Amino acid sequence: MQRARVGELLAVYRDGLLEDTLPFWTRHAVDREHGGFLTCLDRDGSVLDTDKGIWQQARFTWLLATLCRRVERRAEWLSLAEHGIAFLRAHAFDGGGDRDGRMFFQVTRDGRPLRKRRYVFTELFGAMAFAAWADVAGDAAAAETARGLFRLALETEVTPKVDPRTRPSKGLGFPMIALHAAQVLRDTVVEPSAESCIERALDEIERDFVNREHEAVLETVGPNGEPLDHFEGRTLNPGHALEASWFVLAEARHRGGDARLVELGTRMLDWTWARGWDAEHGGILSFVDVRGLPPQEVHHDMKLWWPHCEAVLATLHAALATGEDRYARWHADVHDWAHARFRDPEHGEWFGYLHRDGSVSLRLKGNLWKGPFHLPRMQLVAWKLLEEALAP
Repeated sequence: MQRARVGELLAVYRDGLLEDTLPFWTRHAVDREHGGFLTCLDRDGSVLDTDKGIWQQARFTWLLATLCRRVERRAEWLSLAEHGIAFLRAHAFDGGGDRDGRMFFQVTRDGRPLRKRRYVFTELFGAMAFAAWADVAGDAAAAETARGLFRLALETEVTPKVDPRTRPSKGLGFPMIALHAAQVLRDTVVEPSAESCIERALDEIERDFVNREHEAVLETVGPNGEPLDHFEGRTLNPGHALEASWFVLAEARHRGGDARLVELGTRMLDWTWARGWDAEHGGILSFVDVRGLPPQEVHHDMKLWWPHCEAVLATLHAALATGEDRYARWHADVHDWAHARFRDPEHGEWFGYLHRDGSVSLRLKGNLWKGPFHLPRMQLVAWKLLEEALAP
């Protein structure tokens, strides 16, 4: 990747984050009345729904604290991160009595519980938020909360979508997000079990999900990585595979360019790009059947914002790790496609949901799933990677 191109991209990601994405959310999402953040927003930032997803409360808090750690200890960011932590402490936990201490998935605007999910992603995102806040604020209680949530997530038995007595299975999502959370805790509150979790997650992803027979990163497999010839087992999720790819490549970078992990991460990217990139219209498909059959998901050919954010980071990591031109070309392809179609020049931020041809399907900017996370994380990570690449 040429030095001039690196400098140009660095400015796009830095300025996109600091002058467009982050101001949209700090302007519209902060709930001064009840605490936390309102993330169900229309194109112009007006509120569509006041219910609060705890994923987004934790993710935005993690982002704000991480900006204080990695960019600047700005008073506004620090105050808003504390604002998020306060809401999480007050309303996110199902504690007391015979409660299990886990986190809710969705609460009302004033924090009353609505839903708790069978999986533990909320706890892992919560651990990331409390860990980042503990590191930047020197909050020992937050550090203990982060460690406790992380251990709880690792110890909790996740109920599969189908009866495990009939068809035992597991998904890529847990080892992938556990890997990311463990990397955050390792670098902030020094959780002793983080390193072993990272190793287990890497081993499980490579052994059970990166399937050489199909040359694909499988999303759902049997307990020992067996391919499942059913809709769910055949369905590939390119966004998850690309996200896992750059988590692996980030770990390779952390270890000084670990060759085994570079090979694993780029293999995951290669196989996913071959199946997930839409050769006709450009962009990343939402779902693909591993055998080329019709997928079960009716929105399989839609283009969503978050897989494109993960593709930007996977290709950028690969280009910097290997120096191979094809990864730089792939990065340019997905960067240009996404910025030309998802970005909203009138109101800021990105649209989340496009039709296959790149036209806007939904004008909203946030809901229970889309919030201030995938896009600003991509912009921050890409900016800092390129900053390192330009360093003498």
